[in-house]
Amino acid sequence: MRRRLMTPDVVETTLDKRGFHKKSPEAQDRLETVGKMFLEGYAYAMEARTPADAVEPLEQLPDWLRGFAYEGAGMGLAVLDGLPFGRSDNVDRFLETERGEAYRYLVYVGIGWAMARIPRFRWPKPASLDPMLVPLVLDGYGFHQAYFQTARYVDGQYQDPKFPWPAGKYGAHANNAIDQGIGRALWFIGGIDPTLVADKVDAFPESRRADLWAGVGLAATYAGGVDDEELRTVLRRAGQFRANLAQGSAFAADARVRAGIVPEHSARATKLFWDATPEEVARVTTALRPTLPVDGDAPAYEVWRQRLANEFVSLGGVNT
Repeated sequence: MRRRLMTPDVVETTLDKRGFHKKSPEAQDRLETVGKMFLEGYAYAMEARTPADAVEPLEQLPDWLRGFAYEGAGMGLAVLDGLPFGRSDNVDRFLETERGEAYRYLVYVGIGWAMARIPRFRWPKPASLDPMLVPLVLDGYGFHQAYFQTARYVDGQYQDPKFPWPAGKYGAHANNAIDQGIGRALWFIGGIDPTLVADKVDAFPESRRADLWAGVGLAATYAGGVDDEELRTVLRRAGQFRANLAQGSAFAADARVRAGIVPEHSARATKLFWDATPEEVARVTTALRPTLPVDGDAPAYEVWRQRLANEFVSLGGVNT
């Protein structure tokens, strides 16, 4: 009953419903399949007796799509945590499972989706989350808003000047992480058409493009859907923001390797963006992860991102 009552209709993720670009029937099928898998994961979380019970059906889904389902499960569990009744530790208990931990990054993104759907006074307390990964929650929030409120967040380029979460010392960086989520969403909104995606990024103020390109790089590597020539177009159009594109790609590679599922399209992306395998990029990403606490005015996540961007530059980048 909980699944039936609380799971959104799959039609909400179709390109026709959202009004997103259709590059080709194959691209449309890919994007709509990703949306369907997200909602499958959400539904499994909703109907499970315990968070751990959601793992088995999640693991039965097609391997390269499984991460999107875990993201949906993260949203579902966070929605349950935000309800005024029942337990409020569903996400924590899910992350205690071996497979939940393997998809920790995606689960945190799913928390951000949930925040876009529940009242602000029910949002999780930042102190209850992994301080390194709090920006991933904001990334998920940004994706949701761009995906479901495209006219406002993409066409109108809306940005909350005083976003209320997580507030505190690093509150000023919230919009950076939200823009990374918007950048990821542009991959879907643009129908995985690299030229259209790049045009949408270029329509934003230059001050926001570094974060948007990081989101594009993550989506291009994690979700894929393009050939090598289209990946070269992405890299060329990123221009001065190539290092940010590569940083997003590195995070996607790390997420894929952590889960033990590295599809061919992710390997092609890291080859074009980093001239390296996903496993090699993931090792660099892990090596550059800062230890807590960090000095300075930027959160550890931002320090991590900058280190990766700098590493890309120090390697000379990749020639297009």
